[in-house]
Amino acid sequence: MGAVPALHFTGKARVDPAVEAAGFPRYAFVQAPMYFQNFLTMNSPQPLPGGGRGWAVPMDPAARVMHAGDVTEVGRAVAAAFAAGDEVPNGTYLAVCGGVYSWNDFVATLNAQGHGLQVMRVPPEAYDSFFPGARELREMYQYYEQHTYFGPEREKRIAAARALVPGGFTGFADWAKVHMKPG
Repeated sequence: MGAVPALHFTGKARVDPAVEAAGFPRYAFVQAPMYFQNFLTMNSPQPLPGGGRGWAVPMDPAARVMHAGDVTEVGRAVAAAFAAGDEVPNGTYLAVCGGVYSWNDFVATLNAQGHGLQVMRVPPEAYDSFFPGARELREMYQYYEQHTYFGPEREKRIAAARALVPGGFTGFADWAKVHMKPG
């Protein structure tokens, strides 16, 4: 598959070589997931063409490629890395992840909690016309489909974070019960 421009991912990736070259005696990279909190703001359910509420997305709704989690838990991974000291080798990536999901997973979870939502796939060109900045968001979703949110080293990076954080990270169903009440 070809390269997909995903500007905010590219910007984040450019920081890594600068940190590596800086000569810090100790460093690790903590990777934040796609935030569950986005479902309360920019990714909140919207009216859909033909009725209903939910999401119109420019990707396969069944593609389980979105590593997501509660952004408030990123600090737990940072604190654990500091506390572990030399046990965390320099350059280790710690990917904070409550789980890997598809749009269908998000909808099924929320519907089981009483929401009554839907997801529909739309052509990329249509998605690009939805709002200013939609093209970059669509490119991000294409990146997810090709590489997943955390990319090719995802399993190792997720395992490294979970090994440091007792109890792991909150999954979507538990988070949604507290933060996304039906209504």
